[in-house]
Amino acid sequence: MLNFRDMAKHLATGRLGEDLAARWLQERGYRILHRNWKYSYYELDLVAEKNGMLHFIEVKTRRTDTFGYPEEGVTIRKMERLLLAGEAYQEQYPHWKRLQYHILSIRLYANREPDYFLLEDVSL
Repeated sequence: MLNFRDMAKHLATGRLGEDLAARWLQERGYRILHRNWKYSYYELDLVAEKNGMLHFIEVKTRRTDTFGYPEEGVTIRKMERLLLAGEAYQEQYPHWKRLQYHILSIRLYANREPDYFLLEDVSL
């Protein structure tokens, strides 16, 4: 069970990861449209546009490999919720005809730059 200090560190890691992800994606030509877009109990970490395509990006950040690689934290249930969130987004913004779902895995290190691993066009 997480205590309050662990929970705060976990949330701070998530926020840092989303900040790093947004900057990394922008450097690669993505235009960030929304961060932490919410509808009901659904959430999209990042919504971006590139070359006329909409991208829903789930960001996973870890400081250690204790629980595996960051991308391994995206379970089938999480993926299902991501797809439902994408559908809710499309209901509000129906003009997008082309879209993809991605997972951006970020591994943080104490003494070097983070590693980024983008899994593109993921599905169940």
